[in-house]
Amino acid sequence: MTKKAKPVSKMTRGEKVIAFIETYILVPEGQHIGKPIKLEDFQKKFILAIYDNPVGTHTAILSIARKNAKTATIAGLLLAHLCGPEAVQNSQIISGAQSKDQAAVVFELARKMIEMSPKLSRLVRIQPSGKRLIGLSKNVLYRALSAEGKTAHGLSPILAILDETGQIVGPTDPFVDAITTSQGAYTNPLLITISTQAPTDADMLSVWIDAQKNAPDPRVVCHVYEAPAECELDDRKAWAAANPAMGKFRSIEDIEKQCRSAQEMPSNEPAFRNLILNQRVEMQSPFVSQSVWKQNGLMCGMIDGNKVWGGLDLSSVHDLTALVLVTEDGGVHSEFWLPSEGLREKAKKDRVPYDVWEKQGFLNTTPGRAIEYEYIAEFLRGLFDRCQVQSLGFDRYNMVHLKPWLVKVGFSEEEIERFKPFGQGTVSMTPALRELEVKLLGSQLRHGNHPVLEMCAKNATVVGDSGARKFDKRKQTRRIDGMVALAMAVGVMPVVDETPIAGIFIL
Repeated sequence: MTKKAKPVSKMTRGEKVIAFIETYILVPEGQHIGKPIKLEDFQKKFILAIYDNPVGTHTAILSIARKNAKTATIAGLLLAHLCGPEAVQNSQIISGAQSKDQAAVVFELARKMIEMSPKLSRLVRIQPSGKRLIGLSKNVLYRALSAEGKTAHGLSPILAILDETGQIVGPTDPFVDAITTSQGAYTNPLLITISTQAPTDADMLSVWIDAQKNAPDPRVVCHVYEAPAECELDDRKAWAAANPAMGKFRSIEDIEKQCRSAQEMPSNEPAFRNLILNQRVEMQSPFVSQSVWKQNGLMCGMIDGNKVWGGLDLSSVHDLTALVLVTEDGGVHSEFWLPSEGLREKAKKDRVPYDVWEKQGFLNTTPGRAIEYEYIAEFLRGLFDRCQVQSLGFDRYNMVHLKPWLVKVGFSEEEIERFKPFGQGTVSMTPALRELEVKLLGSQLRHGNHPVLEMCAKNATVVGDSGARKFDKRKQTRRIDGMVALAMAVGVMPVVDETPIAGIFIL
């Protein structure tokens, strides 16, 4: 027996919006073109949360992976406000995107929905040249805007829908600010954003999501569908977590294809994790992918009495100093230093738990607000006494300040000669990076999942091509010192096999 539909008079606001979309809007393109839209449970849940919120909703965030009907959801909601149950007399609606092309996508999909529906065609006038729609019954104006157009000022939208805010770099954006401040003329304006996740915690969408997680506002609706951070690429439960429409209008075959591509080509992994798993991963590929790094995560073993090669990345004043040592059998031993004063403030600035790592024993501190090379020299003295240090690569920049302390703690000239200057440009780094990636891809290292080194690995990217590469140090707040030290350590190790290995790169 078919379930009897609830009378409109007894529907909630959210139920009316759902009924409007499923009654009057047809699928505008694809396999099911021309059929009535059938909203999935995650879409209904989002709509009901917005419109049936007892205290009202001023902001709604839906973060999902690509190809989960994001644009169709936006188009359906704007039509509900343009000529449906949420239409307000003489009001304005806008949808905003970072590019003109993206803004046009929302308008074009809404236009197709209108043209395919005899009912909506009578209720809406389309103005293609200005990407405008006019709801005739209540004189509601909709415009599609882009950040490139600089047209957000002077408007007063009761509804603003932002598309792909995850593309915005940094915590603020003038285009978004212009839109949100323009809604002040209404007592109950609504801002909706639907997007995949931003790459980093410091980007605007991430800041919004984290603010709601840390201090929930009852007038904010925030639904995030994402895969667990440490999931494997081929984890189908993780796929489903980020793709609530998977197996319906989200193709499983397409996800499988992109997963294979990410597994076979590590440089494709960041895009897969961001766009398909909806994780916060920078699209710029790291030097080493998360999966390859994890493959080298066994415990590093003992260091005392063994031959070791090292890399020392000395900081200036108050930045991170890194010492990484590699044994003959691939054990990676990491030491890091920061000044003790201001550690918590630095943790907040860099958005990493330096203070926690210190308590856990993963981070050393020196007294005061600047790195004291005396303590590093004393540690190195103990290291040389315990191990057979063969060679120690170092960045020339701050060595002049460390050398007097080495002499003071008893280093002989022969021992100091084991410190090898190591350039940070492509001449020295290209072969070092090649050897490092060969070892990582072959699972020949065991870094023990040291959290500070792992942070550096996630941050480390390279510039140049396979013939001339070096680490990119332009992002001053993204610490990569541990990876620089690891590359230098591998770079000063003797090369056992110099046979070229074609086509193996971690980009």
